[in-house]
Amino acid sequence: MNATRAEVCVVACAEAWRGDGAILASPMGLIPSLGARLARLTFEPGLLLTDGEAYLVDAAGEIEGWMPYREVFTMLAAGRRHVMMGGAQIDRHGNQNISAIGDWKRPKAQLLGVRGAPGNTVNHPVSYWIPKHSPRVFTPRVDMVSGVGYDRGARELRVVVTNLAVLDFETPDRVMRLRSVHPGVEVAEVVAATGFPLAVPDDVPVTRSPAVQELGLIRDRLDPTGTRERELA
Repeated sequence: MNATRAEVCVVACAEAWRGDGAILASPMGLIPSLGARLARLTFEPGLLLTDGEAYLVDAAGEIEGWMPYREVFTMLAAGRRHVMMGGAQIDRHGNQNISAIGDWKRPKAQLLGVRGAPGNTVNHPVSYWIPKHSPRVFTPRVDMVSGVGYDRGARELRVVVTNLAVLDFETPDRVMRLRSVHPGVEVAEVVAATGFPLAVPDDVPVTRSPAVQELGLIRDRLDPTGTRERELA
């Protein structure tokens, strides 16, 4: 069975939590949520998922336990959480903007505000999901720093998953590197869609496609209506 680009992205998001064990996964967005649930069903059975309010849930959304929202901050401060956030802008050091576009004193567009991004990025692992890889998002300088990058004290920026590729910061100076390209995507396409110099290894692998079991779980159990495809439309 051939996987769609959205399904490749689900697996790439799931891989972000590989090796995390019993920590709190906080995915933001449909494809990251599917990824976290897929990880829980396959290679990370100890991963903790919540309904975003007061309950721990399993991969099907069934209640497993009680976790009031205040306890999230306990997990955050202890570093026992891995969140996958979005971003309106992100730079080569991993600084992320979800606050405003333009001069912060008089922005062209007001967005979410910094929310929990500063605390997330200095306390525990953070990954990002960007559904449309473009120079408008991957910019030389963010208009306002919400989540901090490695040049400002980030604890651990794990991966950035986009509709084109997976990126990380596994370079000596902790700047963004091309980790893999999704099937059918050329390295040059990713470079052209990035608004700053990207570290590109000599040999860039292809992001892995879902295994047969994973594809079955995505299509038959986690998202039988195919909503995932709309996120990349």
